[in-house]
Amino acid sequence: MLYDLARKVLFAADPETAHELTLESLRLGHRLGATRLLCKTRYQPVQCMGLEFPNPVGVAAGLDKNGDYFEALGDLGFGFVEIGTVTPRPQPGNPKPRVFRLTGAMAMINRLGFNNKGVDHLVRRVRRHRFKGILGINIGKNFDTPIEQATDDYLHCLDKVYPYADYVTVNISSPNTENLRELQKAVALDRLLGAIDRRRGELADTHGRNVPLAVKVAPDLDDQQIPVIAEVAAHHHMDAVIATNTTISRDGVEGMRYANEPGGLSGAPLKPRADRVLAALREALPARVALIGVGGITRGQDAVDKLDLGAQLVQFYTGMVFRGPDLVGECLRAIAEREGA
Repeated sequence: MLYDLARKVLFAADPETAHELTLESLRLGHRLGATRLLCKTRYQPVQCMGLEFPNPVGVAAGLDKNGDYFEALGDLGFGFVEIGTVTPRPQPGNPKPRVFRLTGAMAMINRLGFNNKGVDHLVRRVRRHRFKGILGINIGKNFDTPIEQATDDYLHCLDKVYPYADYVTVNISSPNTENLRELQKAVALDRLLGAIDRRRGELADTHGRNVPLAVKVAPDLDDQQIPVIAEVAAHHHMDAVIATNTTISRDGVEGMRYANEPGGLSGAPLKPRADRVLAALREALPARVALIGVGGITRGQDAVDKLDLGAQLVQFYTGMVFRGPDLVGECLRAIAEREGA
């Protein structure tokens, strides 16, 4: 009820302003101890990627790009928070306006372009965090790094965040950084994940801990690409695949205001595409590689659907824009009912 009232005010502002206002309000509530009262749903821990997650519901990357708000987000009941995407150097992202609400479809289009304060800022924020859940860090490349040199950017970020992350996600699927999705092709993906896996081995020896790795893929993969990605990910010892990022499709929003804006579509219309890729990956991947289901979760049953298709964990972002913090507890309750708890 409180969020329904707040949403009227927030939706009167442009999406990026509303985003910043919401996160700053959460941070203030965290400092005052108020946000801890927002979610009291309990859940049994979940084992995934060799880690113990307090519960299977997490924040998708993009909500907290710079690691400025993850402790406050944890107060909402999430079992894990993924921050980023972070790049080696700070960058402003694409020109504004670059985020658009399609309210009637519970959807958004963004072309942010990895706007972030750079990996050094994020590391300063997470170095001494007190978040009790699992912290994932999502890494990418700078927009002006040639795609042929992208591996250098990923390795630079991995070196920086490795000591502080519970797991690291390799983002190769945003549609808003030119040519980034080229890294999903077999040869490029093999080269990138091979280098990352080797560097992980070196870092594990240095730091005395083996940090799990995930790779985040697009919902626009065809039936030939999915098994290739699964094979390469498994070969290079990825611990999880995150399915999926936003889509370049406009299925489900045709004719709506802003539907023709360039960028990635998220929210309810994404769910069929994301679920298709999730199911196909589960069939193609060995059981030891976990799946994290993302895309189109706007109610508890959507989270259950992801688990039924083979995911061990779920994440959302856009759904919370429209539903508010109550979506966390709703998803946890629906999952508990699924498991007879």
